[in-house]
Amino acid sequence: MIDPALFDKLKAKIEEDTSVRKELDQIIEELNQHVSYTQGVLSRIHSTPRSKYPTLLPQVEEGIKKEVATIGKLNAFASKYPYYKYNYKWTRAIQDAIATVLLCAWLGGMGTEAKAGEVCRLLTVEEVGAIFGVPVNLLDRDAFHVTVEEYLLGLINIIDDLSRLAMNSVTMGDNELAVLISGFIKDLHAGFQVLNLKNDILRKRVDSIKYAVKKVEDVVYDLSLRNLIPAKASE
Repeated sequence: MIDPALFDKLKAKIEEDTSVRKELDQIIEELNQHVSYTQGVLSRIHSTPRSKYPTLLPQVEEGIKKEVATIGKLNAFASKYPYYKYNYKWTRAIQDAIATVLLCAWLGGMGTEAKAGEVCRLLTVEEVGAIFGVPVNLLDRDAFHVTVEEYLLGLINIIDDLSRLAMNSVTMGDNELAVLISGFIKDLHAGFQVLNLKNDILRKRVDSIKYAVKKVEDVVYDLSLRNLIPAKASE
């Protein structure tokens, strides 16, 4: 009544799927290790004066280079299979990798310091995709890519780091940096309010930004009461 070949084919498909998942797990584990290393180096900004960033950021960039190489492996392998079947496995790792790139660039790394003297510059999603060497928000074919949602979640990830840095920068005597961070986070919060967000996780994460805004506003308010805001930062 039932052709035995049917189950042989199903078995082969299950075995192939298991093999794909194991290979993805290995690549993603490698990516997570590189991201963890880069995050560890980045954490030193909380105890490093801004004048020492030129020494610290190249170390961060070395970690990011390893992330980029592993994402290249992920791109080559994952693009052989349906994107939406497996993307849940790597999306968190990609968000974290994006966050390391965004924060490094905001601090003056990734070549941003050489662009017309820009300070605290935010990379676009297209620039992040170019750094990783992968497509962005791909709609015309089924292949690995960085999504806008992953970029936005990565951006939200750096807000907590920056709000903490605002407090620590004051401790290190860099009141100007605290004011710059305050302005940047406020602008981000205003920008997110413009978005018509459909992603429930993203919407919940955006709601948390207001707490970071309040936290940094309190720091700047305290500085203003003490007349400690540099004239340049208050312009």
